[in-house]
Amino acid sequence: MELSSGRKAILVFVGAFVAAGIVLSTMVFPFWNLIREDVFEEVVILTNDNGVCYVETSDNIPKTIENCTLDSGDKATIKFGNGLAWATIVAP
Repeated sequence: MELSSGRKAILVFVGAFVAAGIVLSTMVFPFWNLIREDVFEEVVILTNDNGVCYVETSDNIPKTIENCTLDSGDKATIKFGNGLAWATIVAP
């Protein structure tokens, strides 16, 4: 079966497109950057603003905690993704 020049050009274009996609997905934007490491840390609640608590963590990124029932000054263990600005309280 002989391919015409138009079909060969399309085949080369598709191959180049797939190769570029593979290079971009593995070298430029690796998918494992989307999977963040969970960090557990004991913190002190700084403020509670109508159910949204604010804490300071060791990575110097202030964290917000939704649906928080703790008061200012309470200690809690939180879980957050490395580099993210939100966290959840871990039940003792």
